[in-house]
Amino acid sequence: MKRVIEYRKLLEVDKNVTLKELKSIYRNSMKDSHPDKFVNDEAGKITAEEHSKNIINAYHFLVSIAVETVEKNLPEYQETINNFNILDFNYEKQTLTITHVNGVSYEYIGVPRNIYVKFVNADSTNRFAKRHIYGNFIYRKSGESAEE
Repeated sequence: MKRVIEYRKLLEVDKNVTLKELKSIYRNSMKDSHPDKFVNDEAGKITAEEHSKNIINAYHFLVSIAVETVEKNLPEYQETINNFNILDFNYEKQTLTITHVNGVSYEYIGVPRNIYVKFVNADSTNRFAKRHIYGNFIYRKSGESAEE
């Protein structure tokens, strides 16, 4: 959740920002801090490159969790969580990444440690995820197998 807050703060947006607004804000931010503006200032160029990378990461991340993106990808998400069991999972910094047997992975952001511990110790991680993780946390698609 910390990452979401930091990215929103970096782009100066709230959680209700639309994709169209986000794109406009992103473009304006990139114009203001593009490295090409610092032709004769090497230190400024390096700082601008780093800031630009952060803006790009923030933009891509916020697009991936935007309401419009989630709604657009909902059929695929529902098919995955309903028809494919959990193959693997990883937990780091309150982000639970779940990979399903179809090769699709989703990140669930802001998952408390106690929920993760219950998930790991559950008799059925699939059933636990359906009841306590899916639909309860901000999520985004984080990967897909190369076989598809």
